[in-house]
Amino acid sequence: MHPSFIKSKIYATLALIIMTIGFTFPMVAFHGTLNKIHDNRVEEISPLAIKVWNFYNEGRYKSTTTPKEAHNNLEKMIETSSEIGVASFPIWTCGLEAPNYPKKAFPEGIPVFFHFDGFSGEVHEMNTINHYVGMDPMWRGGRFEREVGIYALLGLSLFMVYFILYHKKILTYIMWIVTALPLIFIAEYSYWLYWFGHNLHDWGAFKIKPFMPTVFGDGKIAQFTTHSYPNIGFYTLVVIGLLGLLAVLSRNKALRETKKAEKES
Repeated sequence: MHPSFIKSKIYATLALIIMTIGFTFPMVAFHGTLNKIHDNRVEEISPLAIKVWNFYNEGRYKSTTTPKEAHNNLEKMIETSSEIGVASFPIWTCGLEAPNYPKKAFPEGIPVFFHFDGFSGEVHEMNTINHYVGMDPMWRGGRFEREVGIYALLGLSLFMVYFILYHKKILTYIMWIVTALPLIFIAEYSYWLYWFGHNLHDWGAFKIKPFMPTVFGDGKIAQFTTHSYPNIGFYTLVVIGLLGLLAVLSRNKALRETKKAEKES
């Protein structure tokens, strides 16, 4: 076997493992759990979902209204009616500073974390502020993406397994999707920020003109200051993308040189 075939398999395997740990596994294990909580079907939540949420939320942001004894404990979070987010790696963080939120309690503003399959952080508070300026609640954006995200990642994972096992040229084209994941997320995130900022409603207590929220960095909206920066999930996507790129380049090199050797022989 050509050495570059082996390299491509190693790069793709590493990318698959990282994707599984950071996104696919927690998304599958926690899938539907928030709906069960919302519908008061707590008894239907699987022990695996509880363990996965507890593990992945270790050290993550918890609302100031969440009792300390409930931190990293999904069952106690449910008992105390605390705000619960999804389990997968957060990809992007958006913080908003407002005059009525003390800097001491919220040094980086009201934080909300964006995931492939939902949100976490101070989602209720952010929706309250959004309503104040006539903006739709966060759940209105990316509904289709959140619904199909788990299936898209499972599909990509399956193709990555095929890429590792087989040397078909067509599989290298699918690996380009893996490579482009960071760019795909930024494009989606930017689009929905634009959509929210340009579809304001008249029922807002505070009237502002349509605007483009800050995608990356610090911004200003009326009397609010915003902070928008990548989180661990985005850096994980970058690593996955780089590994995917190396896998594609190695595979193309192996295919090219193998084909050349066959012609010469």
